[in-house]
Amino acid sequence: MIISRTPFRISFFGGGTDYSIWYRDNSGSVLSTTIDKYCYVNCRYLPPFFDYKHRILYTKNETVNKIDEIIHPAVREVFRFMNIKEGLEVHHDGDLPARTGLGSSSSFTVGLLHSLYALKGKMVTKEQLAYESIRIEKDILKENVGSQDQVVAAFGGFNKITFNQNDSFDIKPIIIPAQRLKELQSHIMLCFTGFSRFSSEIARVQIEKTPNKRKELSLIHQMVDEAISILNSDSDINDFGCLLHESWKLKRSLTNKITTSRVEEIYDLAVSLGASGGKLLGAGGGGFMIIFAKPEIQQKIKEKLKDLLIVPFQFESVGSQIIVYQPNLFYSINNNRT
Repeated sequence: MIISRTPFRISFFGGGTDYSIWYRDNSGSVLSTTIDKYCYVNCRYLPPFFDYKHRILYTKNETVNKIDEIIHPAVREVFRFMNIKEGLEVHHDGDLPARTGLGSSSSFTVGLLHSLYALKGKMVTKEQLAYESIRIEKDILKENVGSQDQVVAAFGGFNKITFNQNDSFDIKPIIIPAQRLKELQSHIMLCFTGFSRFSSEIARVQIEKTPNKRKELSLIHQMVDEAISILNSDSDINDFGCLLHESWKLKRSLTNKITTSRVEEIYDLAVSLGASGGKLLGAGGGGFMIIFAKPEIQQKIKEKLKDLLIVPFQFESVGSQIIVYQPNLFYSINNNRT
């Protein structure tokens, strides 16, 4: 049995510049962090005593005999990519719901790849996990996704990630005093707006509009370094929140699918109570949002938004890990199964 644990992420600045349609001409960068909420992928070679070859459990329970029969697109294509011949059982569990702006789809792809490499007895670098996950999601699955989620999930930590015109990336950890990092984290409220969405469709519209949004995306790109400068200075940490506010105004102008009247209602209420900024996470349309507010006013915001779930979290710095490694005793039997 192999179990991988891969974190979800919060993206602060630069979202939209990690799409290849942008960075292949302009380069792009994002500022993001992983958090202590995870995707778990449990896999093992399936003992040869059943009338099916593969079993995949997530919100559905699939039992199939051929990879082509697998409904879950990421599982099907990762199995093909890894040239799986043996029967496998895969379980997926997540600390937070899918399709809510936390990069959960990419965390799953990274985690599944990591687990299957471990099952085959192979160690894999974080860089390889990131590049292969990007390839699977963008080139094989043809998803409308950027490139930040796969990198963040694989590496973990609080980073500036730069995307180069040749499709490579550079990752630079954000180094700030521990007290400054603690101060930043204490100002962030992670709120579930109560509904989820399919990000690929929203992203498709944004990608189509990218050539006409050069000014907005250039400003979004510049804000990454502005945010890092704030963190590395002695300025009020609320300047970070104010920059988030400016970034959110730009992001929601990219397409009319990014925000909703309910999201705007939540955001405006938080600002009216003293929040300095915030943003909806991911491609948009719903899911999780962050509200940036002084700790002393957060209880007041919670009381006014009592119908929303506020999720406590901590930053994490490890990225995708194999947390259980127990090679399957049935491997030699199952490997010879016809």
